[in-house]
This record gives sequence, C-alpha cells and structure tokens, in this order.
Amino acid sequence: MTTATAEDFQYLQGFLLDRSAIVLSEDKQYLVETRLLPVVQRHGVESITDLVRAIRRGDKTVETAVVDAMTTNETSWFRDAAPFDALRNLVLPELVASNVTRRRLAIWSAACSTGQELYSVAMLLDSEFSDLASWRVDLHGTDLSTTVVQRARTGSFTALEINRGLPATLLVRYFRREGAQFVIADSIRSRVRFELFNLARPWPPMQDYDVILLRNVLIYFDVETKRDVLERVRGRLRPGGFLLLGTAETTRGLVDGFRPIPVGATTVFRREES
Repeated sequence: MTTATAEDFQYLQGFLLDRSAIVLSEDKQYLVETRLLPVVQRHGVESITDLVRAIRRGDKTVETAVVDAMTTNETSWFRDAAPFDALRNLVLPELVASNVTRRRLAIWSAACSTGQELYSVAMLLDSEFSDLASWRVDLHGTDLSTTVVQRARTGSFTALEINRGLPATLLVRYFRREGAQFVIADSIRSRVRFELFNLARPWPPMQDYDVILLRNVLIYFDVETKRDVLERVRGRLRPGGFLLLGTAETTRGLVDGFRPIPVGATTVFRREES
C-alpha cells in the first residue's frame, strides 16, 4: 500500500519540520504520497509505512532519501531575470566600488539546488565584470539535499536543464558536450564550491558574505523559522551587503536591520551599517 496513513502523515510532518523546517499542511498528503512512491520502489519496501518504520529505527539512508524527495528543487538559469538585473546594475557595481581596496568578494547561494543559480552568478562575473579576475572571489553554494549537492558539483546538465533559461551565447562560451550531457567549463566550475547545509539547524562557524541569495526558501517555513533564519543571515552579511529573496518574500515585519531597495522589477535588501 503506497498511500500514507494518518499516523504516517502526522509522523512525517514532525520529521520534516525537525529535519528541514518544511511545514506540511494537512492538504499535502497527496504530495507526500507522490514524492515518496519512488523512494518506496527504490528501497524495495512495500509502503510509506515501511519508510516511516525505517526512519523510526534510525535508518540514515532512508532519512536522507525522504528529505531529498520532499525538498523542492525548482531551479533554472538566471531564474526570474530581475534579480540578476539587480546584481548586474546595482549590487555588483556598488560592491566592486566599495571593495576596491580589499579586492575580495564573497557570494553565498543558500539554497543552491543543482547549481544553476550559482553557476549563473559565476558566468555573470566572468563575462561582465572582468576586473574581478584578479580579485579573491568566493562563490559558495549550499543545500540540505545530498542528491542535489552532488549533482551541482558535477557541473553536468541535461539538454532539458540547459534549455531552461540559458542564453545560447553562454552555452557556446561556457559548456562542452559530452554525450547527452552539457558540462560547464572548468574555468567556471573551479570558482565555485558546494556543500551540504541545513538552514534550520545550528550553523557552523562561517565567513561573512557580501551577497546572500536566499530565494524562494522562506515561503516553506513558519514565521518563527523565518525570523530565526533571517537573523542569522543578517549576522553573516557584511555591513552594506545585499540579501536577495524570492518575489513573494521579504524581511519586513520579521527582522530589523535591512533596507529594502527597489531595483527595476525586484527589491533587494541591504544590511544597514551598525
């Protein structure tokens, strides 16, 4: 039986809230069943109840598979366009000017999925901000899903993935064909690093960043988790640094210390000087 019992669903609600801060409302039982069916099949068990039993007894492999399956990993190249226009026209020019003495720049894609967002940033820097070639630039991507982090590290994408927003000029310039896959140039892949990271768990010691992209993540959290994550994000942004959120997300009413700045069709949030 692949359907989730009421007890299964209740347990998974608590498990996913604890492991990933994802809030599953009562109308999401069908979503749970749809996403966990492949996990049931892959692990050779008969039901979602069997997956729950495995989690209860501490099976880390099943725990990871369930979290991976329930994590939304929607992404594309230069997704939504407007945030990248903001990077191009305001954020990066201001940071380049203010860091000209330090000659350092750090950017964190805090829910990187399979890497398209961070690779898009890397290509933008390489193609339009050539002065940064002599700077120390740290491009850091993190995600709580083991599967997508491993995929991001390969820099290898299917034709379907490539066709989701990648301009043809950048495809020609930065990718090579290997069989059915398109592999990003070593000159770009060597500039980025990807790691596992759970925003909802205690954070390890981290460097400070000039830009943090936390797009389309807060929408899955409850209010208290949103506040907690944004407080910690603010603590990791250098004064004057920029936070980029999703279209439906904001810092307003949640945390202080950010100044919203309209830029074209989007808004960026700048950490105010202390």
